[in-house]
Order: sequence, then C-alpha cells, then structure tokens
Amino acid sequence: MALLCVNIDHVATVRQARRTYEPSPMHAAHEAMAGGAHGITVHLREDRRHVQDADVLALADAFRGKLNFEMAATDEMVAMALRIRPAMAMLVPEGRHEVTTEGGLDVIAQEARVREVIARLAAGGVRASIFIDAVPAQIEAARRCGAGVCEVHTGPWAHAVHDHGDRCDAPAAQAELAKVREAGRAIGALGMQFNAGHALNYANVGPVAALPGLAELHIGHAIVSRAVFSGLRTAVADMRAAIDRAAGVHSG
Repeated sequence: MALLCVNIDHVATVRQARRTYEPSPMHAAHEAMAGGAHGITVHLREDRRHVQDADVLALADAFRGKLNFEMAATDEMVAMALRIRPAMAMLVPEGRHEVTTEGGLDVIAQEARVREVIARLAAGGVRASIFIDAVPAQIEAARRCGAGVCEVHTGPWAHAVHDHGDRCDAPAAQAELAKVREAGRAIGALGMQFNAGHALNYANVGPVAALPGLAELHIGHAIVSRAVFSGLRTAVADMRAAIDRAAGVHSG
C-alpha cells in the first residue's frame, strides 16, 4: 500500500494572498498527519510565491513527521536542504513563468549538474529524489546520477482522465497509465524507489495507487481544495481511504 505525503504549499498560498500569518503551514502539517498522512511535502520556490524560508525552518525544527523538501537544483536550495536535513529532497524543474511544475526534470540535459547536486546532498546525509517524466532514458539518467528515488509525473494521466469525463477507463487515459506503470517497473529494476505525483485527485488516484511497486504518492492541490469545504483532516482521510480502496482491489 502506497504511503501518502501531503503537499501543503497551497495552505501557504492562501496565507500569502494577504501577507499575513494564517493559515499556518505548521498547523496544516499536524492536521494532515491526524488525517492519516505519512508525511508532508513543501516546495520552497525561488520566487517564494507560497512557502517561505521561515516555514521550512520551523517545520524542520518542530515537525516530527516525515518532511519532504522539493527544490530546484540550485546552490541556494542545496544549502537549505543541507541545513534542514529533510527525510528526502526532490529535485524538480522550476520557472518563474509557470503556474505550477509543468513536467519532469530533464536529467539528460543537465546530467553533470544533477550528479553534483545529488552527491552534495548524499554527503550531507540527505536522500535525493528526482521528479521525472515516464521516459525510460530519463529514468536511466537518474540512476546514473545516483538518485535513490524517482517520482513519476502523473500529470498526463490526470489530464487524460479529466478530458474524458473523469473516466479512468478511457483508452487515452489507459495509455498514459501504462506509461506510468512501465516507468515504475523500470525504476524498480534499477534499484530505485518508485513514487508518483502531480495532478492526482479523488477521481483519478485509484488506478495509480494500485500500481505494483509504488511506494509513495505526493498529493497537494486536490486535498487542499477539498479542505476548503470539509477541513484538512477530513480531506486527507478521504484521500487515504481512496488509496486504501485501490490497494485492496489490487491485492484482491
């Protein structure tokens, strides 16, 4: 059964809309864990559009659950990761123009830099992950760079489901799911941990959660969106239940 790590960036997004002190990402982290999450994820972006340095430092100091740190492969973010020593640091592509992360990291195009960053993280005792598209050559490059974990970008799957009326059995959606499944197999065969995330929600998470070898799901926006109406603890519990149902179907 895949573990659920809840991305709480958009709790900070709401706070930053007023440049105030609430809602609190720390409170969100505790509520997520109370709802059944196994950890939380935060992305400290270069432009600080949501999560701030103080949030990350506070979580590293006082949050006792698993902390995953999403980061660009920059010297600034490497320094932060080595300072806070999260359970995992995930390298992601980043651009100021994008609304959210739009695709996996192109490891092949910057292999030397990625290898260097992962080596620096490893020397500081920080496990490295790479957010990656379901492309065999990128997965192989990630392994060459020393990554211990690959998180497969599930955006194409999620968008295909949405574009076909939330039908997970639509042929276009199934084609995208097959790519994620094969990527997971390749990641496992190379001795890395298979995680998945991006654009997953309550309608599309089940088939991904049921994939063999999947270790973790990282989900944020859908959970925070539901939390507006139900509360974060309940929203996390609902997602946890959807994942558990999928695992039950798979195991049966």
